[in-house]
Amino acid sequence: MIRKHSATLHGHRTSFSLEEPFWLELNAIAAARKMALAELLCEIDDARPPDSNLSSALRVYVLNVLKAGSSLT
Repeated sequence: MIRKHSATLHGHRTSFSLEEPFWLELNAIAAARKMALAELLCEIDDARPPDSNLSSALRVYVLNVLKAGSSLT
């Protein structure tokens, strides 16, 4: 199920839609990196290509983190 989430990035409110597993994984990644979730979201937002949307960038980030930690690659 996709849920809409809101966050403040660089002083501006924004919203994005994510499936619950991606949301949970983003929270786990932020906790593992000992950083606030908003800080992680800003980092991902800053690194995304200008022609991509934030929801997609968040999903790709989670996928890349999980792939990097996988022994299958």
